[in-house]
Amino acid sequence: MNKIILLFIFCTILFSTAAGQDNYTTKSKKAIGLYQNAGREYQLMNYSRAIELLGEATKTDRAFIEAWLLLGQVYTDARLIEESINAYRTAIDINPTYFPPVLYLLAQNEFSIGKYQEAREDMKMFLSLGYGSTEMKQKAYKLIENCDFSIITMTNPVPFQPVNLGPSINTEYDEYWPSLSADESILVFTRQIPIDESNPRVYMNRQEDFYYSEYKDGMWQPARNAGYPPNTEKNEGAQTISADGKHLFFTACNRSEGSGRCDLYYAERKGERWTVPENLGRPVNTGNNEKQPSISADGRVLYFVSDRAGGKGEYDVWISYRKDDGTWMEPFNAGDSINTPGDEQSPFIHPDNQTLYFASTGWPGLGRYDIFFSRKKADSMWSRSMNIGYPINTFNNEEGLIVNAKGDRAYFSSDRIAGQGRDLYDFELYADVRPVKVSYMKGKVYDAETWQRLQARFELIDLNTGNVVMMSTSESGTGEFLVCIPASTDYALNVSKKGYLFFSEHFSLEKVYERNEPYLMDVPLQPIKIGETIILRNVFYAYNSYELEERSKIELDKVIQLMNENPSLVVELSGHTDNTGTPEYNQVLSERRAGSVKNYLSENGISPVRMTAVGYGLTKPIATNDTEEGRSINRRTELKILEK
Repeated sequence: MNKIILLFIFCTILFSTAAGQDNYTTKSKKAIGLYQNAGREYQLMNYSRAIELLGEATKTDRAFIEAWLLLGQVYTDARLIEESINAYRTAIDINPTYFPPVLYLLAQNEFSIGKYQEAREDMKMFLSLGYGSTEMKQKAYKLIENCDFSIITMTNPVPFQPVNLGPSINTEYDEYWPSLSADESILVFTRQIPIDESNPRVYMNRQEDFYYSEYKDGMWQPARNAGYPPNTEKNEGAQTISADGKHLFFTACNRSEGSGRCDLYYAERKGERWTVPENLGRPVNTGNNEKQPSISADGRVLYFVSDRAGGKGEYDVWISYRKDDGTWMEPFNAGDSINTPGDEQSPFIHPDNQTLYFASTGWPGLGRYDIFFSRKKADSMWSRSMNIGYPINTFNNEEGLIVNAKGDRAYFSSDRIAGQGRDLYDFELYADVRPVKVSYMKGKVYDAETWQRLQARFELIDLNTGNVVMMSTSESGTGEFLVCIPASTDYALNVSKKGYLFFSEHFSLEKVYERNEPYLMDVPLQPIKIGETIILRNVFYAYNSYELEERSKIELDKVIQLMNENPSLVVELSGHTDNTGTPEYNQVLSERRAGSVKNYLSENGISPVRMTAVGYGLTKPIATNDTEEGRSINRRTELKILEK
């Protein structure tokens, strides 16, 4: 039963005077008059005056049930829950069957402040009376389920030691909606600031603006207003920033150019300034509400909340993919593993692209909104959502949680902890709910001859599955890039730009995670010209064999693409070995390996006359053969331009 129906029942039962005072549980004209005046004050939302009048009415007649019921509702709307519980309990003590929904209301209020056992018993008593619609009974059973879940969950608390981010971030005003770059160097958040400094305490005299802080010298620097743009005299909030901290997606409502009441917008950081925000437009934005975006680390998948048609509940999590031309595909619902008949809010997709954190009222929880998480499985379906646990979740509303790229710390806002109101906190995230570890690679792309910075395309490919796990581009003008790399497997990195030979790299995240620093690498791209050579670092052979491993085809398909895009290219494919074994053996092995590459390219449409396969054995080392690492580098396949 929603609040509108509850108020309707209260109005029809409590404010009807058509039958005169005989319709009330009191005969006192004074009490009835006070009660009716309180009802009028309540309708005007003058809660303090209504409470005062009802207090006098109940003193006049302690058995005046209607006055206690209305007092409980006024206290509820005034967020004085303990007082509301006492008022409802008094009405029940006088006559438990006079107005059965009071048990329902009482149980809801008890649940809202963590009195789970009491809420459970009162809701069971309500159901035993056989009162209410099917919808009301379903919600009653749901609350009992939540009480059972909460009682069990609180006996198994999870580690949780929140730390206030300090005065550089938090102020006397409310700070919330944190978002973080992958390297944790930039924190963007929403702050409510006074519109009129002469009256800063009045809530209606507040607007939302973006603030940001940079992490330097081991601490967060004093937060600064992001300025115009993206801030305006209106409200901006519920934002997400890209992994590199240069792209901002956010929510803005009631804009003249909007599709609905709330729409999603985008801005890009260039130097020290942001571009003028652009409405994402259709099909992402509709005539309904779209809000609370979260962008994947590669910038290609957008998660957001909407009440558009086709959802499971009032607000659901939706997903849209960005096309190569920069436009967005038709969003689709995240599905039953995420969304419920309740509300889902504040989605956050971790840089691992596999772990989604969000808030929900529909899954079993300790409060109205709890934080949950779901993991994307091998078949790209989401796992059943799991509650992140107590005391991270409580009877309060919890939402807006994000997790750093390494997966060991979470950030959130709260007013339940001693601070200056609603503040930002971080805490160590316990192991069971952590995402896949993610490191990142950063650097710049440049022309190997002129040193000009280049905008190039990045692809990070899982060599075990062949799946592209990240796609990105370096920044126009600066050539800078930041690419997130999930741990636990080997990857091929391919960097390409038209008119250049592609750049190839192979690495394992185990090596990266031997230290806390990111993987730093500048990428020189060689212009396509005669004599230029690239090492095919992701071409692999079986041990002591010239048979290509299946994962080598990922790199060789890039060679095919290069040859098809440049149909006049003629290349040399060369095999190289280390010094293990005899020179004769290595010579033959290198020739056969080069031949295997040529055969694969030929079988996939590249004319054999455009390729020469040669073997150099151990004669052209590029590293020492005295170490295993050096020998590994020397075992390689190269591509050299002979004609263009």
